[in-house]
Amino acid sequence: MAVQNRAWQRMLSGRRLDLLDPTPVDIEIDDIAHGLAFVARWNGQTVGDFAYSVAEHSLLVEELFVRIAPKAPVKWRLAALLHDAPEYVIGDMISPVKDSVGPGYDELDARLAAAIHIRFGLPAALPVSIKRQIKRADRLSAWMEATQIAGFSEAEANRFFGKPDRGLIADLHIRLRPPVEVRRDFVARHDGLLRQLG
Repeated sequence: MAVQNRAWQRMLSGRRLDLLDPTPVDIEIDDIAHGLAFVARWNGQTVGDFAYSVAEHSLLVEELFVRIAPKAPVKWRLAALLHDAPEYVIGDMISPVKDSVGPGYDELDARLAAAIHIRFGLPAALPVSIKRQIKRADRLSAWMEATQIAGFSEAEANRFFGKPDRGLIADLHIRLRPPVEVRRDFVARHDGLLRQLG
């Protein structure tokens, strides 16, 4: 009899999250925040005493999204905050690696994102216009990260991430903080947005 491969992960909350068939009931914000606070962007190749985490990146993307779409309903701000949430269990890969891995990573990411969205009252699939605005905020964040902490020249960052609207980012600076602080702030931001949703 063949042994079935395990496709689930035990989370710190005690939940068992099936990575291949995730369900919203097994998703907890504390697990997401904890995981994202310890996942390094740029494969950890950033200056400073702390890794720049996906949780910190997500907080910045939500702030940039608000600047891009100031009249957007709160639920789309929550979607921006959670835009990389699946990475709490599948990790972050730089774009060249994702492209090489093929569609398997994207399919896994999409299944997890749908379950996360449903868990927090969002539609499983976001409207295309909202996805575009979140992607714009994501690319602005990537440009800032690339030039401030990942060693890219502005010319390189412009080539890979597009020229930024400097008016949107002029007063923003990348912060490198201990994971425990970022985790706390990610949960607080999530909770604050949920309260606004009522």
